[in-house]
Amino acid sequence: MQAKTHALSGLIEFIPRLFGDSRGVFYETYSARQMQELGLPPDIAWVQDNQSKSQPGVVRGLHFQRPPHAQAKLVRVAHGRVRDVVVDLRRDSPTYGRHSQVELSAAVGNILFIPAGFAHGFVALEEDTLFLYKCSDYYDPASEGGLCWNDPALAINWGVADALVSAKDATLPTLAEFESPF
Repeated sequence: MQAKTHALSGLIEFIPRLFGDSRGVFYETYSARQMQELGLPPDIAWVQDNQSKSQPGVVRGLHFQRPPHAQAKLVRVAHGRVRDVVVDLRRDSPTYGRHSQVELSAAVGNILFIPAGFAHGFVALEEDTLFLYKCSDYYDPASEGGLCWNDPALAINWGVADALVSAKDATLPTLAEFESPF
């Protein structure tokens, strides 16, 4: 497994070694030992796994949970491909309000670590995209929050002309309307 860092401090992309032959492909999707050696914080306990299935053009996000139930996430794609987007919400960070994008795909098997303090979302790029993620805290409805996915101040290029967004995500606040709890 290899690790790649990104412009926003704390983001780590893990690229596993794929073992393939005529039968298919095998690879490790999670190894605490290997990932910690490559920079994953050792004190994270994964407590919940989630999955979603989306069609091309579906945008999910930008979501987060407020403290004390803030979540770190370890995200990957089991089928298909996404453009994954994270926005830095840490008030004291020099990259507050900036975003990074990573293409995650089943073919590559790459995995993205997102620390607490980031809003997260993605757009599905292929049919029946299956998105999987580990969370460091349980879902807590009273702690959930988000940012408007198409806020002009964020200047996120989602790469889709006609995004399909939930009614809830369409009404999230802009960065200017947001008071960061991080």
